[in-house]
Amino acid sequence: MSFDDWLAISMIVAFMALLLAGMPVGIGIAVAGFLFGWMGFGDFLFNLSPARIYGVVTKYEFLAIPLFVYMGVMLEKSRVAEDMLDIVGRLSGSLNGGMALALIIVGVLMGASTGIVGATVVTLTLLTMPILLRRGYDPGVASGAICASGTLGQIIPPSLVLILLADIIGESVGTLFAASLLPGIALAGLYCLYILLLGYARPELLPPIPAEERASLTGGALAFAAVKALLPPLLLIGGVLGSIIGGIAAPTEAAGVGAILSISIAALYGRLTLRMIWDAGESTLRISAMIFFILIAAQVFSIAFRGLNGEDLVKDMLALTPGGETGALIFLMALLFVLGFFLEWIEISYIALPLLLPFFREAGVDMVWLAALIALNLQTSFLTPPFGWALFFLKGAAPPEVSTGAIYRGVLPFIAIQLVALVILFSFPGLALWLPAAIGW
Repeated sequence: MSFDDWLAISMIVAFMALLLAGMPVGIGIAVAGFLFGWMGFGDFLFNLSPARIYGVVTKYEFLAIPLFVYMGVMLEKSRVAEDMLDIVGRLSGSLNGGMALALIIVGVLMGASTGIVGATVVTLTLLTMPILLRRGYDPGVASGAICASGTLGQIIPPSLVLILLADIIGESVGTLFAASLLPGIALAGLYCLYILLLGYARPELLPPIPAEERASLTGGALAFAAVKALLPPLLLIGGVLGSIIGGIAAPTEAAGVGAILSISIAALYGRLTLRMIWDAGESTLRISAMIFFILIAAQVFSIAFRGLNGEDLVKDMLALTPGGETGALIFLMALLFVLGFFLEWIEISYIALPLLLPFFREAGVDMVWLAALIALNLQTSFLTPPFGWALFFLKGAAPPEVSTGAIYRGVLPFIAIQLVALVILFSFPGLALWLPAAIGW
């Protein structure tokens, strides 16, 4: 191997070492990129970087990120999720695991409304964990259901993962939204099937809502409460996703409409205050700044790696994978799954994917299908111990009696379900490709 090849490998190793040493991701990736890029081809890197960074901060499609974040934060702070969870739980009646099913359904709705995993997991934990424990739910089962439902926003559009993947892969955001919709719903369905089977096999782990509590709201009153709690979020989701997938509005335009509608929903429920607007804006600024800082730092890393011929090194490595194109795809999925144990999705997206995707593009792999596979795989990065961020979010918001061991035990079945869903999508590409083809994307 050449000197540049060794520098490219050393740059990746150095970045991983900086992460393990506790350095923030954005700073670590920029330091590794600048240092090894300068060692490889001197000051030329500093001449290239400003143009790449300018291209990121002025990219029109990225305006959708803070707008979708604001929409999600506003819905979270207006307690829309709390209303949905209570109503869906009551509608499930005497079914064992009814509240867990309500969690999954609300996770789908919140995922389609927010796309912000941290906010969803923390919200569901604060709202439901004390109630589930009080009603006799096993702490592990409750933890697994909360983490799994809270991470559905990674695959169900409008997802920040899909917006950034569209930029990395070079496909339209609307196409990836359409491609991920059915796999996301199928994954949620597998979660529900697991809850039903567990409730049948081990009913003591998932007791139903007590009859006296269900009796407090029945008949017409329950129907009215269900319409009031579910209709506004469903209209918001349908309007935003329908306008994007149907080609009526660009993702950025739809995100702006969604942000305004989220404010309108908070006002409709009588919960809109100046303090809420301020807090939502502050949270949006913090989340968006973190995302854009990593995006900017990743440009430096990418320039350096490509300048050191790292892309060719990766292509040669993948070409040696047994099994040809299928073997390389399996290797990619396995690599992303393992990286999810240690890295967050945005780090994987802007570090690993740009290095690996050129090989599959040249091999003629359908990039829309591949994006859906990657999005489904990246979702596991939020659940896999020891560094699954959903586990950290839940532990930080859960009551003290919920142990880390119970959380890890609870998420393992859902990780297995995600892997099953990944195998299904890998075996049946039409699950991702049918809807984009049906609507002419």
